[in-house]
Amino acid sequence: MADNAKSQIRKLGQLDGIEWHKLDPLQRVLLVTDGTVTAILEAAFLESIQVVKLTQEVVKATRSHVLLQSSPEEAIVERRVLLRGVTTGRNYVYAESLIAVNRMGPAFCRLLFDSDTPLGQLWLDQKLETYKEMVEMRGAAGGPGAEYFECGGSEILIRKYRVYSGGIPVMVISEHFPRKFPPAAES
Repeated sequence: MADNAKSQIRKLGQLDGIEWHKLDPLQRVLLVTDGTVTAILEAAFLESIQVVKLTQEVVKATRSHVLLQSSPEEAIVERRVLLRGVTTGRNYVYAESLIAVNRMGPAFCRLLFDSDTPLGQLWLDQKLETYKEMVEMRGAAGGPGAEYFECGGSEILIRKYRVYSGGIPVMVISEHFPRKFPPAAES
């Protein structure tokens, strides 16, 4: 088995209380990917995905932003979004992001506030070199964002990762998605 495949299986083995081998292949991919989730969803469900901003506000850093290694009073964007299918209106992912905006370029920040472009696409468009460090992968019965899914209160999967650029943490992203997605819409 290739070293990369072993590392992905090792990541899945770290799931807190989830029998990863019983997950659908798409859920396993979403848990371990370091690519853009939006592109994966579009390929899997054959529909365009849009960002629906629920909240986005600039706050001053507090102890709760420890994963960003922020300085006191540093500007942090707290953002909550849904990744929703354009055709079906189905919510695929609920995400919470903490973004150290002063560590990002002005063009990135302008697009963050003025567009509904997914973060992964912003990274690509701005040619931002990033590294993602997995912080947590787990299952939860309900929890933040569960009300946005058609899963009737069943288990959701959560992954949290820290995004580095230039060797410093610039974002912390927590993505929540159902343990099982409804079948893809037929064309």
